[in-house]
Amino acid sequence: MNEDIRELYQQMIMDHNKNPRNFHAMADADRTAEGYNPLCGDHFKVYVKMEGEIIKDISFDGSGCAISKSSASMMTAALKGKTRAEAKALFEEVHKMLSRGIGEPFDAAKVGKLATFCGVCEFPSRVKCATLPWHTLLEGLDPTGKQVTTE
Repeated sequence: MNEDIRELYQQMIMDHNKNPRNFHAMADADRTAEGYNPLCGDHFKVYVKMEGEIIKDISFDGSGCAISKSSASMMTAALKGKTRAEAKALFEEVHKMLSRGIGEPFDAAKVGKLATFCGVCEFPSRVKCATLPWHTLLEGLDPTGKQVTTE
């Protein structure tokens, strides 16, 4: 990845960390889930309001490192208005991108702006930070009643 792109991606991550989108508790959510990363101390709650199979609204609150907070922010922005199936498909693509080997290609068109996190695979300890909001979302979409953890 060239330095200009890397710099742009870092700026986007910092912007979403300092000014997270959809960062609030949602009183009328019909689904919630909590996620915790003990390694980093990230702890988030994801709120989802469904209308049939459509994610009508989505938000999060909690605290965490810049990677996890910006990942949650960009995730909520990307998923509002999507179907449950589209959300799960995007999770799969983002997970593939984050967990691929260094230098291995990924389909940027399938992840859109979330390609911002493509460099995270170079830092294995940060992959859990970036994926925590996504795993928490899955629990919210199909609740088992368990807290999501990266352990």
